[in-house]
Amino acid sequence: MLVIVGYIVVLGCVFGGFALAGGHMASLWQPIELLMIGGGAAGAFFVGNSGKAIKATLKAFPTLFKGSKYTRAMYMELMALMYELLTKIRKEGLMSVEGDIEKPEESPLFSKYPSILADHHVIEFMTDYLRIMVSGNMNAMEIENLMDNEIETHHHEGEVPAHCIAKLGDGLPAFGIVAAVMGVVHTMESVGIPPAELGILIAKALVGTFLGILLAYGFVGPLASLLEQKLNEGTKMLQTIKVTLLASLNGYAPALAVEFGRKVLYSTERPTFSELEEHVKGAAKK
Repeated sequence: MLVIVGYIVVLGCVFGGFALAGGHMASLWQPIELLMIGGGAAGAFFVGNSGKAIKATLKAFPTLFKGSKYTRAMYMELMALMYELLTKIRKEGLMSVEGDIEKPEESPLFSKYPSILADHHVIEFMTDYLRIMVSGNMNAMEIENLMDNEIETHHHEGEVPAHCIAKLGDGLPAFGIVAAVMGVVHTMESVGIPPAELGILIAKALVGTFLGILLAYGFVGPLASLLEQKLNEGTKMLQTIKVTLLASLNGYAPALAVEFGRKVLYSTERPTFSELEEHVKGAAKK
């Protein structure tokens, strides 16, 4: 929603300012310029990226127009789920959660937290390491190293769409210049026409540069920044799980283990100690 609002502000201020200055809006409508800039940028996008990168970018694009799903409520759900899992392990042993982690979608415990269950990255990360804890004899340092490597891989994969969109935005001003040069070439071919008509051709040529810069810095470039922010929020979920599980492996009680995880959260979403304690204990009683 904020993306749409931002776009409206950009368009309103840029074109509104032009109109208030006495400019004629019709002179900015140059579909041929848009074709050259947009088509050239799209072609370069397909040339400069692999099939995987293109697919990942197209998949990520619709998420830009939705609000962040990583809210305070979702983090609280995560903390409550981790608390219940660790409490069950502490009381009944590691083997007691084997059925839950093998088929989380059928687990009564996981089903209490639909927001977490719907995020396959979070569920996969959590259940994989619980499975390792159940079936293996790795120590905390080995598991931590493995977690760090997986989180780094996940982050690098998530950066691909952001980098692709950023590169696309970087290229738009250059394609705007290309469109402007093409307009100048056309103008130079018509030097014999009356000055009034020549001025119109020059104006059309300059619109190409304007459109390339506007599209780059007003529309496409900010999307790359937004994707990076969303990626960092997703990575924070995995880091929270990592810290909580490692605290449990090192012998801390479930209440303290989720406190370790709470401290990893961004300050904007982090609940207080008492809020988290009240929430996880209340959720566990349901």
